[in-house]
Amino acid sequence: MLIQRERSLLLIVDIQDRLMAAIPEAPAVIANSAWMLRLAARLNVPVLASEQYPQGLGRTVAALRELLPGGAVMEKTFFSCAAEPACRARIDACGCDQILLAGAEAHVCVLQTALGLLAAGKEVYVLADCISSRHARDAELAIARLRAEGVRIVSREMAAFEWLQQAGTGLFREISREFLK
Repeated sequence: MLIQRERSLLLIVDIQDRLMAAIPEAPAVIANSAWMLRLAARLNVPVLASEQYPQGLGRTVAALRELLPGGAVMEKTFFSCAAEPACRARIDACGCDQILLAGAEAHVCVLQTALGLLAAGKEVYVLADCISSRHARDAELAIARLRAEGVRIVSREMAAFEWLQQAGTGLFREISREFLK
């Protein structure tokens, strides 16, 4: 199944100040997630972002927060966005059946969100270059489990090229100059 931008929602899960400070790959996760946010905005793909207990973990990192559309941030206390009633309602209200996930931690909130959305009948794609955990082994195990459970593991460029569908168009030329260098 190919990712189609008309059916997609980009969901940024818990890329928050205090949490990212403990993740060695945080700079790459933030940069890759920012890239996806800019691309989603350019292609009119809806975006939501969750914050796990922001009183304790802080807000979404500034580099991403400034790219989020107004009202995109959802607070939660459940690890899974799919289990948090208000988050689940916002996700469902988008009317998108393909959910692309970026975030932290891969083995907790990303994993539980992905499995919950998969159980709810969504097609779930985890952007492997946009996730991480405090410990590399936990992220590796999360990807292995997600794949075994039927979640599709993709890269940001896989998503970009599938959203674009074809070369030779004005949109492709514009996006390739800006994003695909």
